[in-house]
Amino acid sequence: MKKIILTLLLISFLIIPAFTFAQETIPNCCQLSRTITLEGTNYLKGETVGSEEICNLTGVAPDYPTRDWGLLCLLSSVYVVTDWIFTFLMVFVGVMVIMGALTLVTSAGEAEKVHKGRNYIIFAGIGMLVGLLAKAIPAFIRSLMG
Repeated sequence: MKKIILTLLLISFLIIPAFTFAQETIPNCCQLSRTITLEGTNYLKGETVGSEEICNLTGVAPDYPTRDWGLLCLLSSVYVVTDWIFTFLMVFVGVMVIMGALTLVTSAGEAEKVHKGRNYIIFAGIGMLVGLLAKAIPAFIRSLMG
């Protein structure tokens, strides 16, 4: 067992640096996935923001040269992730409400099935609250970061 662990550690120390050094240049810009307003300036969806004159990703100057490009890229990424979380949670909430309603309708007065159907709907409501909190995360991060 010790030989296997030692071999895995040795292989991981040899392979992981290959992945970290595979990136040729560090990006100095990003493309926004959503329109973001920061300090009174609107940065439009699809435009690039960066700090230097030539963007490593596009090969041309960024549309919005700014020193806050890192924060804008972070906010853009957080918006994408929270939008996906919200979408999946709302679909899941819809399925849970339908399951709860079907369980209630087909319970025929059995207390256990009524309780189970009611729990489906309650947990769907909790899931909806979690989804709404996921939509509030970017605003929270923006208030923390400036």
